[in-house]
Amino acid sequence: MFQEYDVIVVGAGHAGCEAAVAAANMGSRVMLVTMNMNTIAQMSCNPAMGGVAKGQIVREVDALGGYSGIVTDHTMIQFRMLNKSKGPAMWSPRAQSDRLRFAEKWRLMLEENPLVDFWQEMVTGLVVKNGRVTGVKTGLGIEIPGKAVVLTNGTFLNGIIHIGEKKFGGGRAGEKAATGITEQLVELGFESGRMKTGTPPRVDGRSLDYNRMEIQPGDEPAGKFSYTNTPALAKQRPCHIAYTSGDVHDILRTGFDRSPMFNGRIRGVGPRYCPSIEDKIDRFADKDRHQLFVEPEGWDTVEVYVNGFSSSLPEEVQFEALRKVEGFENCKMFRPGYAIEYDYFPPTQLSPTLETRLVKNLFFAGQINGTTGYEEAASQGLMAGINAHLAIKEEAPFILKRSEAYIGVLIDDLINKGTLEPYRMFTSRAEHRILLRQDNADLRLTPLVNAIGMKGIEDRMVRVEEKNKGIREIEKMFSEMSVEPAQVNPFLESIDSAPIPQKIKMELLLSRPHVTLEDITRYLPQLEEGLSSYDDETIRLAEVNIKYKGYIEREQEMVDKMNRLEELALHDSIDYTKISSLSHESREKLMQIRPRTIGQASRISGVSPSDISVLLVHMGR
Repeated sequence: MFQEYDVIVVGAGHAGCEAAVAAANMGSRVMLVTMNMNTIAQMSCNPAMGGVAKGQIVREVDALGGYSGIVTDHTMIQFRMLNKSKGPAMWSPRAQSDRLRFAEKWRLMLEENPLVDFWQEMVTGLVVKNGRVTGVKTGLGIEIPGKAVVLTNGTFLNGIIHIGEKKFGGGRAGEKAATGITEQLVELGFESGRMKTGTPPRVDGRSLDYNRMEIQPGDEPAGKFSYTNTPALAKQRPCHIAYTSGDVHDILRTGFDRSPMFNGRIRGVGPRYCPSIEDKIDRFADKDRHQLFVEPEGWDTVEVYVNGFSSSLPEEVQFEALRKVEGFENCKMFRPGYAIEYDYFPPTQLSPTLETRLVKNLFFAGQINGTTGYEEAASQGLMAGINAHLAIKEEAPFILKRSEAYIGVLIDDLINKGTLEPYRMFTSRAEHRILLRQDNADLRLTPLVNAIGMKGIEDRMVRVEEKNKGIREIEKMFSEMSVEPAQVNPFLESIDSAPIPQKIKMELLLSRPHVTLEDITRYLPQLEEGLSSYDDETIRLAEVNIKYKGYIEREQEMVDKMNRLEELALHDSIDYTKISSLSHESREKLMQIRPRTIGQASRISGVSPSDISVLLVHMGR
């Protein structure tokens, strides 16, 4: 019935969609198998993309030829750049999306790719021969042959939904769980675990009194995620902020004895950084209120997502408590919040390409690896799709370093440290974040993916080359341009910055705190003329490079030192159990993870600096 595919992707969430298009745009014939063609790229939780560190990931996915940024730009209803009061390394784009249009746009873009085929059915197992995956089996008993398989099962593997004392099988509200795959993988020798996540109730926006809430408008003008020529957002929908209260908390506590969170029915570990409302009022009993973000689900729908009110309490308790929130007194609930437990596989069982160590050409991406969030899933899917293609072509793998991308940090953390709770990306996880800004993702990554043959990014490369040329020209201009005291001293005094006694170069002036190019241009007409031929994005990048030149250079020196360790390869045949000078824990971890380099070994939890010294001696260094 089916011819052999190059890559089979199981699951059509954010990871699965990116895996499918990445493999297809590398040249592979792809089969995307999903349990429901109507829920491709569904936003199962909040209707938003990006946020702190997550926004950087979306821009990186876009720079690597992924579609998440493009889809977001076409379907967003609000855009905000977070952390603008901090340095540019912390700036993080976030977009509120139209949930229905987001999924529709993703499906249409997938259908436009002639190398992507679809099949609607549950995958119940893998076909494995001689330690290599050769296809998948479906619930109807059909075998689909494939050279590589990417599993992106999300929360569907033996998923159980909890609402108060009720529980039932499901991978998402209204959809059944996936069975069979976990059991087979465990038989093959994989270790599995359980995690949990949750979602808040959805309510009828017509029943809310927005006048009693704080309004949260988008940025003007609105920004965007993609480096391609996506449409600018002309109008935006506001979000709102509401707050819980002591009365709300008291009502929620009445349901604690029936909460699966507190009575032991949920065994999975939940996300520390996105706790349920009952978890928040239990853990932070000293706080008399918590912030709620009231987020519209789209342009035309009245459905509203109550961000911050994730709950698995009985539905009547959720409803009664919500009606005590100011502005929600007459609210109507569309559906209650719930918790969901699901299987995952500790990611230390993967190589840096996201290929499993036990079965060749089998890749895992997304929540199956213990992560949480659309953005983390999408980035893993993209990397797994690229590497699945490269693996079957027997070409060198595509691996991003920690110093090259947040995606590199994410995957490196997962495979070397593992995770005992749903992993979420933060800027603090990236030690080189001044280099990994959201504004330079295309400069960092597009040339890398262009070099491995990704199709459809020719225009992106032209834009990258133009941008790099413009940045160099602006930096040269600022290093040569002199500024007279009379021109800028009035401005400097107005911001309590020391006046200049004599002419100085523009780059020195711009390196001062609180001196921005936007402000200083008003006092220097020659500057406005010199920059007139460059676009805003190129000018901002040049300004950041000049302003943070010292920090960037020091960071790059650290990267260069670490890269020397990354160049010291460790052979896969090393028997660490025979290196007696290593600690017992180090021997166990090194045998389990099999690091490719000394640099990777140094980041494994349990491997100490003294263990690294032993390895260097063992290598004759």
